[in-house]
This record gives sequence, structure tokens and C-alpha cells, in this order.
Amino acid sequence: MRIGHGFDVHAFGEGDHVMLGGLRIAHGRGVIAHSDGDVVLHALCDALLGAASLGDIGQHFPPSDERWRGADSRQLLRHCVGLLRQRGWRLGNADITILAERPKVSPHATLMRERIACDCAVDIDAVSVKATTTEKLGFTGREEGIAAHAVVLIVAIERT
Repeated sequence: MRIGHGFDVHAFGEGDHVMLGGLRIAHGRGVIAHSDGDVVLHALCDALLGAASLGDIGQHFPPSDERWRGADSRQLLRHCVGLLRQRGWRLGNADITILAERPKVSPHATLMRERIACDCAVDIDAVSVKATTTEKLGFTGREEGIAAHAVVLIVAIERT
């Protein structure tokens, strides 16, 4: 077993939605990002890669590489899960926390969990998605951006 932690943040910018946990969620602002800016999946990718000692998301999907411009972060997550699988690891569980005043996450959390579980090939009860505000403090409190933390446990794939 190994534990990994990931963190991602994006500033708000022009737009009418944010991507969170693989979902397009209507919002009065978008995020400034090279890919689709999904802080949930980016933090999860970093946690998975870190747990397996495979570097970080920036090494695998550098913002300087135009192939990743506007990329669907679910593709990035599936790629990371595949890298782990190649090395004999799989996700045991993931605990993800979104930091934002808005948009409200709770109406979307179950569908986020379903999509993440599908992409990681685990049961939904292995994925937790929750949110908190920062009580109007800091950049998320001032609604200048959005952030996410992810903690994962990876376990060795049982060989038969």
C-alpha cells in the first residue's frame, strides 16, 4: 500500500462553466487553464502519480505541449490509472475535497463520484467527493479561484 496527495488550483476567468470531477457545471465564470482546468481530476492525477513515485501531472502533460490544450481531464486520469496498472498498482480509495465558495458541489457530488469510479475502475464507495468553503478567507473566499485536494491509497494488484 502507498498513500499519495495531490493539490490543484486555477484562477477564475472568462466563461460560463467549470469542469469538476468530469462534469460541466454552470457557473458565472470559467477557469484559466491549459486543459479543461478540472481541479478535482488534476489533484487526483497528482495524488495517484505521487503514490506510485511517477512524478506529477506537469511532467506527464506539460502545459507547454499543445496536445493538451483544452484536453478532457478524464482522459488524463485514465492515462494515469493505466500507468499505475502497468506497474502493478490500482486505486484503493480516494478522498477529494474541493475548496470554493461557489459553485455548490453537493448537488453534483454523486455524479462526480460515479465518473471518477468508472475512470479508475473501482466501486463508487471507494471515491469520496466533498467541498468546503474557506469562510470568505483567501483567494477562494474572495472567489478568485477554485482548488482541490486529493488523498489516495493505492494497493498492489493481486496476481493470480
